[in-house]
Amino acid sequence: MLDTTDNLKWCERLFEEQAGNLILYGRSLGLSHAEAEDLVQEIFAALVQMPEVPERPAHYAVRALRNRAINFRRSFVRRVLREIESVRWFEKGPTESLPERIAMRCLSDLPQEQREVIVLKIWHGHTFEEIGEIAGISPNTAAGRYRYGIQKLRACLTENAYEQERFFGDSDGLLDSAPTIPKA
Repeated sequence: MLDTTDNLKWCERLFEEQAGNLILYGRSLGLSHAEAEDLVQEIFAALVQMPEVPERPAHYAVRALRNRAINFRRSFVRRVLREIESVRWFEKGPTESLPERIAMRCLSDLPQEQREVIVLKIWHGHTFEEIGEIAGISPNTAAGRYRYGIQKLRACLTENAYEQERFFGDSDGLLDSAPTIPKA
């Protein structure tokens, strides 16, 4: 059994290391930013009260967030609000670039199951086996969702490459490809 000071130390360290990733994961599950923050706060409030440190605290926090998000989404009113919020899946920052906006839009357009696996794999660094445990699916299903999601992301980013090139790319190349105007 841990004393209160020890419990606060490991929990504080876990919060500093994982809170941002957990909020992003909550967003990938369809929660608004505020809803994800609220659930993360609930999880850490519960963790502080635990008599012992979980065997894998970061894994425990991700799984707890997923379970709480599933319970949270069951309400009809909340589901409608979440669908409205999905338009603003990521909070826009003042320094957000065009490529970031395009990437966020492409990620938000993925099916929730693929988006969830991609966030857990890339931002949380989980293996497909760990993702399977968290999501209650097989590692092969997790890998398939990841693979199909990445393919869709590539396709979306490729479709939007002209918009990025126009903003950042070689303007001479764009001008060279324009048809010449015949002289009158």
